[in-house]
Amino acid sequence: MSDKSDGYKVISDNRQARYLYEILETYEAGIQLTGTEVKSIRAGRVNLQDGYALIRNGEAWLINVHISPYTASGQYFNHEPRRTRKLLLHRQELRKLIGKVEQQGLTLVPLKMYLKRGWVKVSIALVRGKKLHDKREDIKKRQDQREMQRAMKNY
Repeated sequence: MSDKSDGYKVISDNRQARYLYEILETYEAGIQLTGTEVKSIRAGRVNLQDGYALIRNGEAWLINVHISPYTASGQYFNHEPRRTRKLLLHRQELRKLIGKVEQQGLTLVPLKMYLKRGWVKVSIALVRGKKLHDKREDIKKRQDQREMQRAMKNY
């Protein structure tokens, strides 16, 4: 038996992205990290809230994602919390993303960061911003669902 399980463990989830954006497609990407970043991620000290991805020179980059410094190591060996990190995608996925981001004006946003078979992965989504009336519609749907669940519970 291997020491790494086949399942995956969610480290951080960007719930606000599902509210602010309409998700069109999702992709799984690896991420290029240093040693202290991996240890900090395993401890669950990640914030995807303000993060986004850009495509520059045919490469995808994860920007503004905060990975807290690892507390058990010295300051000299630690990493910068908000540094730009390279996303590892297949070449055909990158070509597809370049076309959609540049032509249709869509955005790349990280949805969740998780461990899959020992590797740190990021789920990135191709998104379009929601208008105010779309957000209100989602809130109404959610409230209606809650009321229906409460009514069913009472019966």
